[in-house]
Amino acid sequence: MKNALNETKHALLSRESTRVTVKGNQMTKHTTNGKEFVLKASCTATSGIVAAVTSYIADNGCYISELNQFDDEDCGRFFMRAVCRIDVDHVSLEDIKAGFDAIAEPFDMTWRICDTSELTRVLLMVSKFDHCLDDLLYRHRKGELPMEITAVVSNHKDLRAMAEREGIRFVHLPVTKENKRDQELALMNIIEDTKTELVVLARYMQILSDSLCKELSGRAINIHHSFLPGFKGARPYHQAFVRGVKLIGATAHYVTPDLDEGPIIEQSVQPVDHTYTPEMLTAVGRDTETVALAKAVKLHIENRVFLDGNKTVVFK
Repeated sequence: MKNALNETKHALLSRESTRVTVKGNQMTKHTTNGKEFVLKASCTATSGIVAAVTSYIADNGCYISELNQFDDEDCGRFFMRAVCRIDVDHVSLEDIKAGFDAIAEPFDMTWRICDTSELTRVLLMVSKFDHCLDDLLYRHRKGELPMEITAVVSNHKDLRAMAEREGIRFVHLPVTKENKRDQELALMNIIEDTKTELVVLARYMQILSDSLCKELSGRAINIHHSFLPGFKGARPYHQAFVRGVKLIGATAHYVTPDLDEGPIIEQSVQPVDHTYTPEMLTAVGRDTETVALAKAVKLHIENRVFLDGNKTVVFK
């Protein structure tokens, strides 16, 4: 009897549209549409927020599988992320969205509900360095980064073959002082035409204009090296060698008009010592850049990142 019950339970659990609970020898089968979504919300910190949100979710036949919250006492803001599953057949995701306004309004809440089955549309920007692009394409191919790559845009042609062998559209937009504004307008046209939701600067070696940075606020991620102490300009790893650095790192952050000073999403660091040549430091730097950037992209597309002024709240 026990073995037969286990076999039946396993068969039912394997169906996406079924949830089963077993108590003793009694098995109950629940109809469910299995639709999963992520709720992101932020507002002024006050009492009753969690109770209102979780009660609404439960009352609409949803199960909360993950819940994170943070109260930033410095600015008085509250942040929440919940992963939910609709466990009844008669409620749709659109129903959940439509009814949530009544919950959000009393708290003046900024909120978003995302269907986890819908892939984030991502555009990658590169120049000549290939390590970040290669790493992102590999992780995407292996299913580690569940996103849809809309295009690879570059101011050089060097990485065309890398993109096109993956079946990804490659767009060459060479930039000069004279055509910078026109090329940025062309880039925005591509972003709009492809319905791109996130732009990733995977070692794109052009400074974006202030207007473009503002246009892409909160939806463009950049990667840069970060040393202790910091080195700017050409050949930073050679500068680091001369100073005898002991840590090499990389920082992934949102793009802002303040160069390399946007809200930080993820950082990676590795120890080095006096035996490292400039070439070895460069290799370590490539590794830290790819790791930090891939993690930042993953955190963003999983809706784990909140902007909090010039910093971020990241639920991992």
